[in-house]
Amino acid sequence: MILALLAVLQASPADSLPRVTLAEALAQGVRLDPDYVRALGTIGPAEWSRRAALITLVVPSVTASSDFSFFSIDQFNIGTGQQARRNASARIDARLEIFTGGRKLAELSRARAELEGAQANEVLTRYLSALFIEENYYDVLGGRELLDVAQGRLRRAEEGLAVARARVVSGAAVQSDSLQLVLERNNAQVARLRAEVALRSARLDLGRRIGRRGAVDAVALDTLPVPDLPLSLPDLVTLALQVGPEYRVARANEGQADAILRARRGSYLPTLALSGSVSSFDENWFPNALTRRTGVISLSLPLWDNGQRELNLARARASRDVARAVREDLERGVEADVTLAYDSFVTARATLELDRSGLTVARENFRVQETRYRAGATTILDLLAAQDQLTSAEANVVRSRYATRLAVAGLEAVLGRRLLNDRTEP
Repeated sequence: MILALLAVLQASPADSLPRVTLAEALAQGVRLDPDYVRALGTIGPAEWSRRAALITLVVPSVTASSDFSFFSIDQFNIGTGQQARRNASARIDARLEIFTGGRKLAELSRARAELEGAQANEVLTRYLSALFIEENYYDVLGGRELLDVAQGRLRRAEEGLAVARARVVSGAAVQSDSLQLVLERNNAQVARLRAEVALRSARLDLGRRIGRRGAVDAVALDTLPVPDLPLSLPDLVTLALQVGPEYRVARANEGQADAILRARRGSYLPTLALSGSVSSFDENWFPNALTRRTGVISLSLPLWDNGQRELNLARARASRDVARAVREDLERGVEADVTLAYDSFVTARATLELDRSGLTVARENFRVQETRYRAGATTILDLLAAQDQLTSAEANVVRSRYATRLAVAGLEAVLGRRLLNDRTEP
C-alpha cells in the first residue's frame, strides 16, 4: 500500500518540472506579490503630490469657461450693446495665493514626507517579499535533500534487514532481530512518504509564489559556508536606524503628521491672494465684441467657523503624537530587532558547523555498529540506535544549512539592502 502511494506521488518526476534559479524566482515573484504591487503603486501618486505642492508655490490656478445662451425674446447683449436673442461669453480666471499662513509650505513638507514614506515602504515590502520567496525556495531545496535522507534511511533499513535475515537463518541471531528491522523499514517508508508529500507541497508553493501554475523545482545552490558579515553588530544597528525601511516609514509618517499640524495652525492666519480674469462677450461664438480685464487683490481672515478649526487642530495634534510615539518606540527597539536577526544568523551558522561535525561522528558510529553487528559483536538495538542517529544528523545538517541562508535574508529585510556580494538583489 505504501509503495503504491509512493508511485502516485512520483507520477510527475522532478526532471519533468520547470526549474528556476533563485535570481529568477526573486525577479518573477517580487513583482507579483500583491503587497509589493500595492506599495509600488503609491509612489506615483506621492511623486505627483510633491510636484503639485511645489508648482502651487509659483504657478496660479487657471480656469477657462464659456457659455452660449438662447432667449425667447430679445435681451440686451453686453458685448454688442444691442438687443439680441443670443448671448455668448468666454472667461479665463487665474488665482495665485500669495500668503496662506504657511499652509503651502506645510503641504510641500507633507508631500515630501509622503513620497519618502512611499519609497521606504516599497523597499520594505520588496525585501519582505524576497524573504518569503527565499523561504519557499529553501523549502524546495531542503525538502529534496530531506527526501534523499529518507531514501538513505530506507536503503540502510533494507540492507540491514537482509543481513539480519541471513544471520537468523544461520542461527547467529534470533527472529526478533529481523522483526525489529522490518519495523524500521516500515518506519523508513512512512518517513519517505512524508518527505515526498512535503517536497511536492513546497514545489507547488514556489510555483504559486512566482506566478507559475503547478509545481516548480529549484536549482541547487552551492554548499559553501556563508561568509562573515561585512559589518559588526553595532554598525548594523546604526545602519538599520539610518536606512532601515521600517524606521524610514515611521519617520516619514511623523513628518506627514507634523506638516498637517502646521497647516492646521496656519488656518488662524490671514490669506492674501491675487486673482485676475479676462472676459469676452458677443452675440456669436466665439465672442470678441467686448473684452474686459479684471484684477483683484483679496485679503481674508477667518474669525470663527463653529469650532471646526479647533477640532481639526486637536485631531492633527493627536495624530502627530501617535506617529511620534510609534517612531520613538521603533527606534528604541532597533537594537533588539537587529540583535535578534544577527544572533539568529550567528547561531544558525554555529549550529551548522556543529551539525556537520555530528554527522561525521554519526557516520563513523554507524559504520562501526554495522560492522560489529555483522560480526555478532553487538545487538540489533545498538545498530538501530546508530541508524537513527545518522538519519537525524543528516537531517539536521540540511535544516541548519538553509536556516543560515534564511537568517541572512531576515537581517537584510531589516536593513533594506543586501549584505553579501553573492546575494541576489530582489
